[in-house]
Amino acid sequence: MRFGSANGCAALLCSLLFVTPALTQDAPKVDVRAIQSGATPVSQLKVLPGFQVELLYSVPRETLGSWVNLCADPRGRLIVSDQYGGLYRVEVPPAGQKAAADKVKVDKIGVDLGEAQGLLWAFDSLYVVVNKGQKYTSGLYRVRDSDGDDQLDEVQLLRELPGGGEHGPHAVLLTPDGKHLMVVCGNQTKLVSYQSTRVPPFWGEDHLLPRMPDGRGFMRGVLGPGGAIYRVSADGQNWELYSVGFRNQFDAAFNRDGELFSYDADMEWDFNTPWYRPTRVCLVTSGSEFGWRNGAGKWPAYYADSLPAVVDIGPGSPTGISFGYGAKFPAKYQDALFICDWSYGKLYAVHLEAKDSAYQGKFEEFVSGSPLPLTDVIVNPLDGALYFTIGGRRTQSGLYRVTYTGKEKLDPSSPDVVGLNERRTRHFLETLHAPQESKAIGPIWSYLDHDDRFIRFAARVALEHQDPVHWREKAFAEPKSGKAITALLALTRVSAPDPFHRTEQSPAVDETLRDQILNRLADQAWDKLNDWQRLDWLRTCEIVLNRMGRPGEPLAARLSAMLESVFPSSNRMQNAELCQLLVYLDSPYVIERTIKLLKEAPTQEEQLEYARALRVKKTGWSLEQRKDYFQWFVRASGYRGGASFALFLKNIEDDAVATLSDEERQVVTPILESKLETAQPTGVAQPRPFVKKRTLPETSQLFQSSLHSRDFDRGRKLFGAANCFACHRFDNEGGAHGPDLTGLAGRFSLRDLLESIIDPSKVISDQYAGVIIQTVDGRAIAGRIVNLNQDSIMVMTNMLDPNAVQNIQRKDIESMGPASKSLMPDGLLDTLQDDEVLDLMAFLLSRGDRNHAMFRGK
Repeated sequence: MRFGSANGCAALLCSLLFVTPALTQDAPKVDVRAIQSGATPVSQLKVLPGFQVELLYSVPRETLGSWVNLCADPRGRLIVSDQYGGLYRVEVPPAGQKAAADKVKVDKIGVDLGEAQGLLWAFDSLYVVVNKGQKYTSGLYRVRDSDGDDQLDEVQLLRELPGGGEHGPHAVLLTPDGKHLMVVCGNQTKLVSYQSTRVPPFWGEDHLLPRMPDGRGFMRGVLGPGGAIYRVSADGQNWELYSVGFRNQFDAAFNRDGELFSYDADMEWDFNTPWYRPTRVCLVTSGSEFGWRNGAGKWPAYYADSLPAVVDIGPGSPTGISFGYGAKFPAKYQDALFICDWSYGKLYAVHLEAKDSAYQGKFEEFVSGSPLPLTDVIVNPLDGALYFTIGGRRTQSGLYRVTYTGKEKLDPSSPDVVGLNERRTRHFLETLHAPQESKAIGPIWSYLDHDDRFIRFAARVALEHQDPVHWREKAFAEPKSGKAITALLALTRVSAPDPFHRTEQSPAVDETLRDQILNRLADQAWDKLNDWQRLDWLRTCEIVLNRMGRPGEPLAARLSAMLESVFPSSNRMQNAELCQLLVYLDSPYVIERTIKLLKEAPTQEEQLEYARALRVKKTGWSLEQRKDYFQWFVRASGYRGGASFALFLKNIEDDAVATLSDEERQVVTPILESKLETAQPTGVAQPRPFVKKRTLPETSQLFQSSLHSRDFDRGRKLFGAANCFACHRFDNEGGAHGPDLTGLAGRFSLRDLLESIIDPSKVISDQYAGVIIQTVDGRAIAGRIVNLNQDSIMVMTNMLDPNAVQNIQRKDIESMGPASKSLMPDGLLDTLQDDEVLDLMAFLLSRGDRNHAMFRGK
């Protein structure tokens, strides 16, 4: 279970993107004494209109602990677990009756078992996943009533799970066919011995250049594939590896179409680095990989050998999730995926809709509170109510119930038929995720270049399960670039282990095969490839070089010349990979071109990509280039990020210094020494001069004619200059403290967009609102609550510095209330000329498409 700290900052358009009728009301002032004496009272919570929340039970911490899991037995009784203690059965009054603590019956289950982080009633048994804390062995257990007296009394350890702590073994759930279990394990759980695998067992770290472990040492040395999900027989004896590459997904849930979803954790210490990945909802397909690797090694979402999220949520601490099926709610919320964020106190409703063979989604706050450390959520099918718990890390725990009291119809929702044919195609390919006869190669092959990424991924996974004897030559002979690139990626993965996973039993590198693959890649006409094919080409080339080594000089020169001819490109993601490849191939041109990119990049994340790659380039530098490069470290010393950010910067600098000659060291040393005198705690953007005070009527006049002939690159740079990239993701780059702005063009009018920028405090979203805390000794502390730990509340006080956090004891708080002013700064457009405003707005409305009609003519 992951209850790590999660930081966030105010964000552009936060008042626009998350407004709902319930959340625009004046927030109540928190009754601190009420919170201190029990679970957060309902009066301090916010819920969407038409829904009602009841606090059923405030858990006595001294005797019943802090509850982290929920399930229901066949009679509708709840079963809960104390993170550090035992199991309890809970009976609650029927929905509609006035709740009272004395009407809630809590009985300890009389078995010697506890420390559970996964509960499921199935096959006439209670399945328990224990995450070892102090007493019990981590593993999957089955608990039964041996004599029919309605008392669980028999405990059987089905499988020990090699892991523990907050990233250890987690949830257990039932498959839609009712025949198997799914067991969820975080990335501190070693892979168990499995009888079969739907994931091709060819995983690796797969980094072309030396990567950096976490600067604070967290999980240093732990290799991929990270967190895993297994399909398990009811008796716990047969285990099949189903999906890998998670950081720390606490729970998972199936939708009515049998598709599995999980809510994966971020690494908040990585804020404002290019390898930071926000908490995200993932579609967990057969054989999938999601690219977690330690430290700076996490794979970006665009890598061909992993899958992206279907919804990025942002900073947080994911815990329990559940679909709303069976709830007596309006259809929209029956279909919603409810996900718990422990640190920010949010129960989100994620609304998924089919897109090709996968899904895309939007999310809204369903219930929120401060503090409200949510741990689990379920729908009890017998009463149609939604239940959730708060607690964890010995914080005050409580049990809540949500019912619908509004006027909308409660008719059952209907299945989504959009994308049905595409999902059937993917499901067909997933039936081939095991060794087949050679006749399966043809059907697999036809989908290797499918435009749907999830179908293409499923086809490659199916191919990797087949003996390459049947398809190796076909890969070399394939005339279509998309199919050839995917097939060559598969061939590389099945033919050579990653260096970190190589053993004495591993076969020697086949240099002839390596050269064949690289030459076939070089045969592809770059200008004929689309964007995904170019990224897949680059990724495949990296994996070949990483796993099989550098080729001889003629072939290396051929590759280098091809890459130099297209570097830099207009695509930032391609530039990141092109830079790595050219550094590895020791290109004589990569230094000059990369330093130019380093100087012009509008985000610190992009700058870090280039600085990280150049740190290992030993030769080819002029003294002026060395000065320019190390001057960047002076500039970067004022950048801010998560707890590991400064240590990552130091590691990059140390690696770069290690490449210096004696002469270069004499030139560089004074530059680095000046860093201590000149560094200022600023963001990547430097202050811009004031132009004029912008008003909504005057600014709206700029847009009387349609946007056309705008400058995409200048709009992107201005997005950085206005510090927007510090908090927001846009087109897969930037921070994650605020919402992802890529898709806002499809949701909001230009006037709404302008108003939210010019007057950010007009409507403030609870999701990004601040609080003001008055302490008993007279201090006033303003910021955002970002974490809890027992009776301590963590408040981030500087939105531009994720590490500016104060710990406040609850006993020291006199009052706590909402801030009346948005955390987003005023005057973001006041430093821009009219043309710059137009370029920035065009960029925001483009969804990252530089070929949009707004930019034609440029």
